[in-house]
Amino acid sequence: MTTKEMVYAALFAALISVLALVPPIPLGFIPVPITVQTLGVMIAGAFLGKKISGISLILFLVLVAIGLPVLPGGRAGLSVLVGPTGGYLLSWPIAAFCIGYATEKVWGSLKVWKMIVIHIVFGVLLINVIGAPFMALITNTSVWAGLVGGVAFLPGDCIKAVIAAIIVWQLKAISPIEARANR
Repeated sequence: MTTKEMVYAALFAALISVLALVPPIPLGFIPVPITVQTLGVMIAGAFLGKKISGISLILFLVLVAIGLPVLPGGRAGLSVLVGPTGGYLLSWPIAAFCIGYATEKVWGSLKVWKMIVIHIVFGVLLINVIGAPFMALITNTSVWAGLVGGVAFLPGDCIKAVIAAIIVWQLKAISPIEARANR
């Protein structure tokens, strides 16, 4: 891993941490709030590619685990990772890696609509498919109830997927993926 890649990984971990400053929207029927941080996960995956984005999100989870207040409301620590939001958080490196992998595969013919589809499949659906059953397990409810509760995230997450695709499209020329493609 080059120094530039390490800096990108750290910068995106910091960016996702800064997105925690946007106040979360609590939902009364499930213990997981709506946050803007998933936008950062999608941008990281599509901009950095599979390797660097996965490392960036693992770094972010390490920051959470050691107790830095990088989640909305200043939450942090191992208890967050084994609480109701833990499945969603633990899915972020997987989602970023998958978004990066899919983006790298179509990089030569990349279009905004393709990135939107990639973000919806691997950013929205994958995070919810991993996070909702974990939340259901922790809250001692059925997996079906967790998945139904997770439907509340879909409209906002789809909007974030579109925003992430537009941002990455605008930054495509300076992406590490572009740099690797031109070598």
